[in-house]
Amino acid sequence: MAETVGQTLERLATAQGVSLSELSRLIGRNMAYLQQFVRRGTPRRLAEQDRQTLARFLGVDETLLGAAPREAVVAVPYLSVAASAGRGLSVGHERAIRRESFTAHMLREAGVAASHASLIDVSGDSMQPTILAGDRLLVDRADTRLVGSGIFVVRRDDELLVKRIQRAGADLLLISDNADYAPIRCHADAAVVIGRVKLLLRQP
Repeated sequence: MAETVGQTLERLATAQGVSLSELSRLIGRNMAYLQQFVRRGTPRRLAEQDRQTLARFLGVDETLLGAAPREAVVAVPYLSVAASAGRGLSVGHERAIRRESFTAHMLREAGVAASHASLIDVSGDSMQPTILAGDRLLVDRADTRLVGSGIFVVRRDDELLVKRIQRAGADLLLISDNADYAPIRCHADAAVVIGRVKLLLRQP
């Protein structure tokens, strides 16, 4: 049978050679506070500040004292170029210049595998009002299939664009949300789909 948090606390205190009364004083509580927690289950859980203080003193991870497990963190590469939601931004080869941390849960919710996730900035106004200049896009580089609706980052010649894409025979139509921008028609071989936009990140 697994230990309760109270039993774990008592075991750790014994190993450190301190009493529950001393630990109660350490967190600014009455001397019987942790004794009641261990013996009676009152309070039902330790307050966050109390738990942090005890964990630091005992040299253990807070999860042993009832904290929720820490969410796994994934470093997502941030590409050195911006995807233009405008007339097109001239680029060389995309490369990662830094990384930004995302929780594994956030990537799962977006439907992106960590190994295929990239971040990219947006410039221009052709995708307004959906995407604004300065927005960041979480791109799934593994999802390049032109099926269903969606917004893609695509390289055309030396331009990197963020557009909706439709097939038109052997050609592709790169479509903006802003009606001021006419669709761009190009041969399918002239465009390389970098990935599908899975999440839009906007500064408040």
